[in-house]
Amino acid sequence: MLATTVPDPALPPGWAGELKWDGFRALVSVDAGRVVLRSRRGTEMAPAFPEVVAGAAQLPDATALDGELVVWEEGRLAFERLQNRLQRRGAGAARAAAEWPVHFVAFDLLRLSGTDTRTWPYRRRRAALKSVFTARRLSAPWALCPSTTDSDMVREWLT
Repeated sequence: MLATTVPDPALPPGWAGELKWDGFRALVSVDAGRVVLRSRRGTEMAPAFPEVVAGAAQLPDATALDGELVVWEEGRLAFERLQNRLQRRGAGAARAAAEWPVHFVAFDLLRLSGTDTRTWPYRRRRAALKSVFTARRLSAPWALCPSTTDSDMVREWLT
């Protein structure tokens, strides 16, 4: 699912709107303590973002999330800081994580405790994703992407 420009932000019945983030699209999965963090194109990104790998201990085992990696600077998204992080490894990645920490903004739940959720209706997946955040009390680097079915709210986001 990629962001799509539309001429009118009105949401058709059954649809939801989410914010567009200025970051890297990523998938994270946790299986028996092994964390995989990949770009939309399949590039392994875990070595560059050790804070996400460490934070995966907060997630249920056998779980996968779809989302966006972002860096905040002075209340704004800082894509250039994120770009600077991608090539760092080891001690360099750890220093960069301390200076410019990444957040994983989750917008979809692909697998939950071994159950493939991709065929579930959006509302069910969204409820399960919110439940994971609440039940596990997820904190940084995790952030839940705002979502709405209210066209007026989408218009407000665009202003």
